[in-house]
Amino acid sequence: MLNSLNKYLQKWMPILTPLSLVIGVLLENVGHQLLFLVPWLFAFMTFAGSLSMNVEGIKSLKKYPTVIFIVIAFLHVLMPIWAYFVSTVIFQDHLLTIGFVLAVALPTGVTSFIWVSICRGHLALCLAIILIDTLISPVVIPALLHIVVGQTIEIDTVSLIVDLLWMIVVPSLIGVALNEFTKGKITVTLGRKLAPFSKLSLFSIVMINSSAIAPYIKNINWELVSVILVVFALAVSGYALCLVLGHFLWKDISIITLFVFTGGMRNIAVGVVIATTYFPAKTVMPVVFGMLFQQILASFFSRVMEKYQLKYSKG
Repeated sequence: MLNSLNKYLQKWMPILTPLSLVIGVLLENVGHQLLFLVPWLFAFMTFAGSLSMNVEGIKSLKKYPTVIFIVIAFLHVLMPIWAYFVSTVIFQDHLLTIGFVLAVALPTGVTSFIWVSICRGHLALCLAIILIDTLISPVVIPALLHIVVGQTIEIDTVSLIVDLLWMIVVPSLIGVALNEFTKGKITVTLGRKLAPFSKLSLFSIVMINSSAIAPYIKNINWELVSVILVVFALAVSGYALCLVLGHFLWKDISIITLFVFTGGMRNIAVGVVIATTYFPAKTVMPVVFGMLFQQILASFFSRVMEKYQLKYSKG
């Protein structure tokens, strides 16, 4: 039953995610009262996702150090610069700029390994990148935010690092340790059972946190439409740039496939938590809207990668 529920939720994620956002906006007052649950829900999501990761993947550091370095640099240097440039040119609003940079500077999405698996990418290397990127996030994200925020907004860096440690790093390490201890059996015995609850947690996080942007969404104007369009354009450009760069950097199609999904997807839920906790509500807008397109674009680019693989594996 849980497996059927998980498949159902996976199939309808592109619809259920924006639906959760709409429900959250409509039930604005309820969402505000449930904000305390968000870090716990996120820690659970991280734990459930990390049950499939193991220390074996770290060996990829020795075998593919350049690939890992390029993926990390793309996620935390190239895309934040691109987002900063685009948002400052179009909006000239510092709060929105912070939101756009945060949205693309987040660690790669844990669900990227699902798409890498579906598209026959390099799964072991994908899991290694997810784990490494997750572990360095308490250092990388605060550092990037400090550069972008400047002196205009005070940010409690120590609290941010602590939050990232216990929401991402600690649950990940526990998940990896359990996977190692059970020699991978826990992925089948517990991981699959928790999968649907993990997705339900994601919908709950979107629903609760969207209450923070309710005042902006209720008043639909050109700025709101522009934010959504720019979020979409940045998301598409992330996937597309990875495919173009990957094509010229590597001959191995499985690595190119891995790059497209780890470079295109983000752990947006943690960005929503950071934005709602440490910044004014307006900053949350670009982050939350990223959830609208993530699964839809992943599905679209999975078809793009199928055609790409068919063309270049024959070539």
